[in-house]
Amino acid sequence: MHCRVCDSTNLELAIDLGAQPWCNHFLKPEEIGKEPFYPLRVLYCHDCSTVQLDYTVKKEIMFGDHTYLSGVTRSLSEHFRNIAQEVDTRFFQNIPEKSVLDIGSNDGTQLKHFQALGYDVLGVESSKTTAKIANDAGVTTLNEFFNSDVVKKLNRKFHVINAAGVFFHLEELHSVTEGIREALRDDGVFVVQFLYMKRIVENLAFDQIYHEHLLYYNLKTIEVLLNRHGLSMFDAYLAPIHGGSIIGFVTHKGKKDKSERLQALCQAEVEEKSNEFLTYIEFAKRIQQMKLENLDYLETAKQQGKKIFGFGAPVKGNTMLNYFGVGTQYIDFLVEKNELRRGLYSPGMHIPLVIESELHELPDIYYVLAWNFKKEILSNNQHLIDKGVEFYFPVNPKDT
Repeated sequence: MHCRVCDSTNLELAIDLGAQPWCNHFLKPEEIGKEPFYPLRVLYCHDCSTVQLDYTVKKEIMFGDHTYLSGVTRSLSEHFRNIAQEVDTRFFQNIPEKSVLDIGSNDGTQLKHFQALGYDVLGVESSKTTAKIANDAGVTTLNEFFNSDVVKKLNRKFHVINAAGVFFHLEELHSVTEGIREALRDDGVFVVQFLYMKRIVENLAFDQIYHEHLLYYNLKTIEVLLNRHGLSMFDAYLAPIHGGSIIGFVTHKGKKDKSERLQALCQAEVEEKSNEFLTYIEFAKRIQQMKLENLDYLETAKQQGKKIFGFGAPVKGNTMLNYFGVGTQYIDFLVEKNELRRGLYSPGMHIPLVIESELHELPDIYYVLAWNFKKEILSNNQHLIDKGVEFYFPVNPKDT
């Protein structure tokens, strides 16, 4: 295998999470037990330090249609609103006829916030279900996989290009990055939002490793990719969304100097050895210990006669459930807000999903799979905590 970023063959296994199902395909009853499993292994590139999966599930399987909606979670929508306001205030506030392209635009939540600021918006979204939801809401969205061929068909340039949580999904990594360069105006800004691998390691958030996430970036490693395509990051900060994400601001190489806060973040990666192979070997050992501790907690709770429900059914939760081997022997239901998942079952462990508003009983323990929205969950459910329901967070993210 060649490194997805630099083409090196100097790769070594760092983390092995076994065979796992495609975790975003929640199952209909007739599909239970028929889902395919794929290797979930993370390799380290000794030349550019990028960590990445060695096995690619075809993008048409993973992204042709899915039931994830970014507008379901209030804190995520608020984050997107803040991003739109920040980008506009810093770069384009007094610009007439400004435009934005959102790659992987989902249900249009991010673009609605740009629309409210006067932008001409265009989304490119691979899922036909979510693209239709966006178009029905008045957010112009192409149902396509974004790449350089799509850019050629569009034949236009944008003030802002946004990619929130998609830049680590990319099977066509170099075609997409080249397309971004081609579609970005000379004075344009590419806003890239991605899970920060340094923070994943710190949080022990190994569940953010799954087949849709082919690559796991630190600031050093994403700059290698950007530079290869004539782009460069000039500013960045760490935001709390999803347990710790980088909000990076990118433009054409040589246009802007790197900010002091970006330089400080990069220096912290060096000092904390965030891009070294041994850091990932140690991470793998900590994951194994976490599995033992969680199984002990769940087994003790069941022996005490406690009823356990999963809180949320995020895609990443399936990585954890399958690696731990946690199914209905411990967890009765996964309780979910997203009504597109009514009547479905989790892949691999086959735990039934129940819509939160239709729940008829309370558990003794909520095992929180959607831990990245910890503050919102605790705030919204104080009445349950007051009734004695325990909220257990297998991943307990650091405050950013």
